Amino acid sequence: MSKQDLPREKINSRGASSLTDMELLQTMVGSGCTGNDYKQIAKKLNSVIQKVGVDNLTIGDIKAVKGIGEAKAAAIFSAMEFWRRKLTKQTAPLINSPEKAAEQFSYISEKKQEYFSMLTLDGARRLIDRRTVSVGTLTASLVHPREVFASAIEDRAAYIIIGHNHPSGSLDISEQDREVTKRIKKAGELIGIKLDDHIIVAGNEFVSAY
Repeated sequence: MSKQDLPREKINSRGASSLTDMELLQTMVGSGCTGNDYKQIAKKLNSVIQKVGVDNLTIGDIKAVKGIGEAKAAAIFSAMEFWRRKLTKQTAPLINSPEKAAEQFSYISEKKQEYFSMLTLDGARRLIDRRTVSVGTLTASLVHPREVFASAIEDRAAYIIIGHNHPSGSLDISEQDREVTKRIKKAGELIGIKLDDHIIVAGNEFVSAY
């Protein structure tokens, strides 16, 4: 094997995607020992991983491979655990209807004061976060776009949905509600984060003010 085809050289010159699964393991193993070169050790490690399964793999399983000492086993196991955590996706709810948005605002539906809240969504309309923006009588001056979009920008949101409750229990959409919707929508258009809806909740019911 020429030097340029060695795993370490390939990953530096052509990137990790150019390596096979076995070569990636060889890179993690790094070096061999007497009677076991790095390729043999990587092959044995791969057999153990396939037999046990990545989710069930322990550091003891790695240390049991001849040629892998405690330090190397700890490094390999730590790398696997780190990426296992990063690649374990937490399935965020898909908010693609007013009904699903209203579910997220149910926590403010029985509040005795007006709560103004916001959902930040990614490009697939999956929930990133839910925040209470303000508490008190809903006015255009109280709900300022800067407070809304500061969090949306921080979350790198593609869309937002705003929502507030009516403590009176009425779902009538006031002119103030419409004004807030209009103001937030206009600000979003300038920033590049779309207002997807404005939900008003009261008890177990809701209405869209968008």
